[in-house]
Amino acid sequence: MIGLGTLINTASIIAGGFVGLLFKNAMTEKQQESLSAACGVGTLFLGISGAIQGMIRIDDGKLTGYNSMLVVLSLAIGAFIGELLDLDGAFERFGEWLKVKTKNSKDKDFVDAFVTTSLTVSIGAMAILGSIRDGLVGDYSILAVKAVLDFIIVAVLCCSLGKGCVFSAIPVFVFEGTLTLLASLIAPVMTDQALANLSLVGSILIFCVGLNLLFGKKVRVANFLPAVILAAVAAFLPFFFLSQ
Repeated sequence: MIGLGTLINTASIIAGGFVGLLFKNAMTEKQQESLSAACGVGTLFLGISGAIQGMIRIDDGKLTGYNSMLVVLSLAIGAFIGELLDLDGAFERFGEWLKVKTKNSKDKDFVDAFVTTSLTVSIGAMAILGSIRDGLVGDYSILAVKAVLDFIIVAVLCCSLGKGCVFSAIPVFVFEGTLTLLASLIAPVMTDQALANLSLVGSILIFCVGLNLLFGKKVRVANFLPAVILAAVAAFLPFFFLSQ
């Protein structure tokens, strides 16, 4: 059944959220703060590990850095486009709308929880590649693996940030569902290099999410989302310096 992967992933996020809320009520404020810090540190290293894979390789027994120009240009131009479009503001406005519609107006952390969790579970090559495979051949195995990871991530984040995390299921459902429906158009474009570039910049954005979890909102991560698209597009450009 095409689209089953999206449904499984969405359900796992909702289930993880409810599990997190169940344990949240049994935790003291200090325990919740420590758990939030743990989420931040874990997310930082998740982003670092992905970025290292895309920026460091071994040549003749020596570590060599590459893709630095790709990262700088993608992030700089992507951030500029994101600021013009105010994507971060759009995420927050949608979060505020959800907060009112779900009768959670008194929850001061709702919007931050929604935005932070949405960015954590939506960015990444697994979501894109998994959705494409699901749409083309009905293979939902990649999204099923992602569903397990997201269940754990959302459960942990929900313990520390609150019920807003549960609603990250909405952008994930829309994003993966749309990619699944458009798979036949997207698949020819997503070469191995395009996916590698996307994964690299996506990992850097996940690192930024970790920064926000640890130190408060320092980076408007949603405004950097165009950088992921630009990185994938760069795979088709003839400019050799992008891989230097």
